[in-house]
Amino acid sequence: MKNIKKMTYCGLLIALSIVIPLTFVFLRVQAGPFSATLASHVPLFIAMFLGPVAAAMVGLGSALGFLMSAPAVIAARAFMHTFVGLVGAILIKKGVSFSKVIAITAPIHAILEALSVIPFGFTMYKVLVVVGVGTFLHHMVDGVIAFVLIRALAKSLKMDITKAAA
Repeated sequence: MKNIKKMTYCGLLIALSIVIPLTFVFLRVQAGPFSATLASHVPLFIAMFLGPVAAAMVGLGSALGFLMSAPAVIAARAFMHTFVGLVGAILIKKGVSFSKVIAITAPIHAILEALSVIPFGFTMYKVLVVVGVGTFLHHMVDGVIAFVLIRALAKSLKMDITKAAA
C-alpha cells in the first residue's frame, strides 16, 4: 500500500510539473534565455521527499511541460530540474533539512541551467547573470512557496516530514 501511495503522489506531482508551464503562462517572466514561471519548481521540491527516482521523474515531467509550452532553450533549462531533484532527494534521504537542501541546490541549479543555454549561442552576460542569477532567485522564491506547502501538507496528511522541512 505504501508503494501505491508513493506512486500516486509521484504521478500527481509529475502531472503538476507538466501542467504548470502550460497553464501558468500568465505568471511567466521571460528575458532572453531566462524565464521564470512562478511555482514551477514546487512539484520538484515536494517530490524530493518521495526519493531520488520520484524527484528525477518529476524533473523530466517539468522538461516535458516546458517543451510543450516554451522555446527549446527553456525546455533544456527545465531538463536540469531532473538533476537538481536527484541531488535534493539524496540530501533529504541523508537527513539534511529542507531549508538547507534548498540553499545547497540553488547554486547547483543556477550553474546547470546556465550551462544548458551555452549551446544556444547566448552571450556570457546572459548565461551567467540573466540565467544564472535569475535561476538562483527563482529557485529561492519557489523554495519558500514549497516550504509553506510542505508544512501544510504534513499537517493535513498527518505525515512526520516537518523535521525534514525545518
